[in-house]
Amino acid sequence: MQLRPLLPVLGSTVRHRPRIVAAFGLSASALILTGAGAPGTDVRVTVTDLRSTKGLIQACLTPNPKHFPDCKGDSKAFALTVPAGEVVQLDFGHVPAGRYAIALLHDENGNGRADKALMLPREGFGFSRDAPLRMGPPTFASAAFEVGGEPVVQKIRMRYLL
Repeated sequence: MQLRPLLPVLGSTVRHRPRIVAAFGLSASALILTGAGAPGTDVRVTVTDLRSTKGLIQACLTPNPKHFPDCKGDSKAFALTVPAGEVVQLDFGHVPAGRYAIALLHDENGNGRADKALMLPREGFGFSRDAPLRMGPPTFASAAFEVGGEPVVQKIRMRYLL
């Protein structure tokens, strides 16, 4: 399932305009909501080195350093959840131009959260650009990449500590 950032649509202001203007406004709103016509491109990810095909792969793509790596409360984040498998391909679809970072979780037991033991993650994780770990998750800057006119293809290696 793919989630996209949503922009508010002011339906009450469209009701009182002539039909042709209202139709244009609705068409423009639809283009904005789907991302069609906006500068940017498709972002795809291949996930490698999964230790099992159990559970789910949860992915988060965010342009906001303050919301990396969990994307909680980020209205501009893109999130995907797909079943784990031998080969996992993620397709975020059309992403507006900008600087983004991706965080992945291999939720092996499917409980919707990152399980820990002694403060260490028990399940797999990965980051765009294979960003290095330093006493915790990488910084946004070390995982960030540019989205522009060319399609973006990332390869993210899943890592396990336990």
